[in-house]
Amino acid sequence: MKRGLTVVWVLLLATVLISGAGMAYAGDAGATAAATTAAAADATAPATALLVIDIQDFYYPGGLLPLVAPEPAGAAAAQLLAAARAKGVMVVHVGHNASAGRGFHADVAPLPGEAVVMKDEVNAFLRTDLQARLQAAGIKRLIVCGMQTHMCVEGASRAASDLGYEVIVVADACATRDLKWRDTVVPAAMVHAATLATIERTYGKVVGLDEALKLF
Repeated sequence: MKRGLTVVWVLLLATVLISGAGMAYAGDAGATAAATTAAAADATAPATALLVIDIQDFYYPGGLLPLVAPEPAGAAAAQLLAAARAKGVMVVHVGHNASAGRGFHADVAPLPGEAVVMKDEVNAFLRTDLQARLQAAGIKRLIVCGMQTHMCVEGASRAASDLGYEVIVVADACATRDLKWRDTVVPAAMVHAATLATIERTYGKVVGLDEALKLF
């Protein structure tokens, strides 16, 4: 009787061990498959660059042209910048040649070796070497953030689309200001929304920060 029970326990133990090994193998296989899928997705993603447009001191409180809530937009842009750097994605800092406060805000200050393009126009591609830099790097997709939504962000996005780039604008990482036309004041939130609606309808895609971070 004791011998019979011993045999039963041995068989049960062997079954548990075999089952556990099978589950471990399945788990390893699943992890490997997931890693392979992620690697394949990275391999097929178009060559991407992050454009950080005009996030400069003059758009912050105390500057020449302070925007409405530039701080959260700058903080979101900083997250994009950190993600791009971590993955080795090309970063281009675009700045406007303002008379004062033209320095890049501390949240998104360029690191040594990162591309910096200074401009005098709304369109970042006009009379700059931006297009040449992107072509040299084989870039096909641009993730765009910056200030002001309705001016230089929109201008760069439209021009990029005309040049054949896939354009993705990150709504949370852009900011603008109230506008006035005659006696009508248009709140910044409406200016921002109307511009993003125009971009999304015609020449780009608009996403939130969380979705954008997954693109790197």
